[in-house]
Amino acid sequence: MDHPALLVLVRITIFTLMLDIGITLPFGQLTSLWRRPALLIRSLLAVLVLVPGVVLLLLWLLDLPRAVATGLAVLAATPGAPLTTIRSQMAGGSTPYSASLQLTLALVAVLTTPLTLAIFHAMFVLETAGLSSVEVAREVAIVQFLPVSIGLLVRRLVPGLAGVAARPLTVLANVLFALLIAAILVPSIRMILHFGALPALAIVIMVCISLALGHLLGGPVPDERAALAIASIARNVGLALFITVLSRVEQGVLPTLLSYVILGAIVAVPYSAWSKRRVARQRYDRREES
Repeated sequence: MDHPALLVLVRITIFTLMLDIGITLPFGQLTSLWRRPALLIRSLLAVLVLVPGVVLLLLWLLDLPRAVATGLAVLAATPGAPLTTIRSQMAGGSTPYSASLQLTLALVAVLTTPLTLAIFHAMFVLETAGLSSVEVAREVAIVQFLPVSIGLLVRRLVPGLAGVAARPLTVLANVLFALLIAAILVPSIRMILHFGALPALAIVIMVCISLALGHLLGGPVPDERAALAIASIARNVGLALFITVLSRVEQGVLPTLLSYVILGAIVAVPYSAWSKRRVARQRYDRREES
């Protein structure tokens, strides 16, 4: 797929995914986390500060190719994947907390993504260095902040319309996402197969440490621990791809983004299975006590 067509597809896909999040999840779920400032601070610390800090350390310690370093840096700067809540449920995570965190991350990305990228650009030579922070903020606002805000307003002001539009919009978002994955995966399979041991090791380390940090900062409640652990590794690959497309470096960075999706999912399987059993056991014990 040529560059202009891919850019249009990425823009439309992210906009639709974010609109779906805003129109599907109740406004009350967004503010539920805001009413728990201690958990909110720990959550933002884990996802927005510590995970990028892990990537900074990896880029400093490991002699990674520039395209790989760029991919990891962009992933670190783009939290709040659209499927975070679903992945959290698979690990036994709290759905209200996960949804609230997902919406919060989608809204604050307009500030945190350009800021995080600026820090990486100041410390390392990356392929995306030509993008200014203002340009990144503007594009993130258009494809992410704006549709989430529109969805939230529709959900709050015209709930009937939101109820009618939610299901078709979810289907459309999923179809567009599948088309996008197919458009970028097919031409990149050979590059993924030759990704390299050191870059793959860097991704595995990033995922493992991020899971541990989210788990530790999630607090004493098991389902919230699970939700924050998953949110820490669920980087917004669509937004990361969008930033690389804007820089016209997507071909070199795509193997890193797709390898993160594949390896991240594989590494998270044992944690998700263990966490789901742990949460289920705690809920069973509570029912027995009552």
